Amino acid sequence: MGEATAITVILSVILFPIIMTPVIMLAGGRSEKLRNVLAVATSAITALLVMTLYPVAVRGDVIQYTLFEVLPNLEISIRLDILSFSLALLASFIWFLCTIYSLDYMAEDHGGSRYYAVLIFTLGSCLGIFLAGDFFTLFVFFELMSLISYILVVHEETEQALKAGYKYLVMTIIGGLALFFGIIITFEIGGTVSLGVGSIIQEGTLLAFLAFACFVIGFGMKAGMFPLHVWLPDAHPVAPSPASALLSGVMLKTGAYGLFRVVFHAFSIDIMQNGNWDIVLGVLAVITILLGSAVALTQDDIKRRLAYSSVGQMGYVLLGLSILNENALTGTMFHIFSHAIMKSCLFLAAGAIIWKTGKKRVSDMGGIGREMPYTMACFSIAALAMIGIPPLNGFLSKWTLGLGALDANLTIYAFVLLISSLLNALYYLPIIVPAFFEMVGEEGHGPALNFNVQDIPPRMLVSLFVLASFTLIFGLSPINELFELSKLTSLFFLEGGIFQ
Repeated sequence: MGEATAITVILSVILFPIIMTPVIMLAGGRSEKLRNVLAVATSAITALLVMTLYPVAVRGDVIQYTLFEVLPNLEISIRLDILSFSLALLASFIWFLCTIYSLDYMAEDHGGSRYYAVLIFTLGSCLGIFLAGDFFTLFVFFELMSLISYILVVHEETEQALKAGYKYLVMTIIGGLALFFGIIITFEIGGTVSLGVGSIIQEGTLLAFLAFACFVIGFGMKAGMFPLHVWLPDAHPVAPSPASALLSGVMLKTGAYGLFRVVFHAFSIDIMQNGNWDIVLGVLAVITILLGSAVALTQDDIKRRLAYSSVGQMGYVLLGLSILNENALTGTMFHIFSHAIMKSCLFLAAGAIIWKTGKKRVSDMGGIGREMPYTMACFSIAALAMIGIPPLNGFLSKWTLGLGALDANLTIYAFVLLISSLLNALYYLPIIVPAFFEMVGEEGHGPALNFNVQDIPPRMLVSLFVLASFTLIFGLSPINELFELSKLTSLFFLEGGIFQ
């Protein structure tokens, strides 16, 4: 694929979902079936367009293209490298599965046309973040994504949803302002905010640290980092389950992606380590891991438990970014992939249980595996992967992160990973075990496990099966494409290829 063709594809990946948004909205006024077909087709075509960029990305090529200048040295631009490709591929694929799942989940729900239109517009905004060529363009799409996804949070229009949406909106504004100031400071110091110039800031001055702090606040808020995570446990339970899966599986990753770009483009490994900024990030990561995992133990609402789990899991990504060696960055990238797959599966499974039975509380789910064996089988596989049971994909990411910590002589971080896995077991096993083995019924005996029972509609099950299968495939397979992609990304950063 030539550069001109790649640029056209990149622009299509971003603009196609955005252009299709009003089309989907208008189609919903005429035919729900047409609206649904357009939503699924848009997400599928977008994912296929991203896949066509694979040969360019894995060769290590970098495509940087300026669309136009807003002000001198302040541009709207696009960029493709292995990191942006990896996250765009992840987002588009998960989005496609969640859109398919939504067809039955949202069939009887109000505001379906609004939901699908917002869902597809948010996809375009997310891809705009991952394929942005500078921090200003990234900021524009970041704000678009954050503001439009508010509609997904308040979709149910209940008092609880509106309160959660208000908190989400306030935190979004705080994060956006912090990010804006970080970009201004970076532009003032370096004269540009382009991702194609190497390290924009060359010295770790006090003003540079202020920019770093602003970036950490802005992107950390979206990533669910302590103490900016407060919106997340409220937003996830009230949003439709496919939207919850995307909030946790994909949109949290936009914050992690932004921090990747900050560490390697706005600054550098030397500045991070010489100024002990990596320690600051590491401490925040440890608190985020332990706090998220500990609070998840106390939650009886299944989606709130999963939400706090996401807080802890995103701490792993921050931890790898604070260690900054090959194994740590490889583990971080692979955990981004793994968490997106595992947590999307968990939220979709939890949503299926609520959708079919109305049960939201963990304490009420004894025997649910006998009623919904396929759904709970998928949930259990993803939960065991989250705990880190070998050889599932969650184990592989934690193992590699642990090796990175030991390579850097940071044994305490490896210990934190072990404690976190134990906490994961303590809040996931009490869901899995009673679901299949708790005895119910008048005589103390539950019904036999029957895989012929009617579970959930096939289109919902397909999304669950694909995600659950991937937790197995990308843990068991001797040829692990996602792990290799993660390793390539790590080497690309550390060997300077990112600055070609």
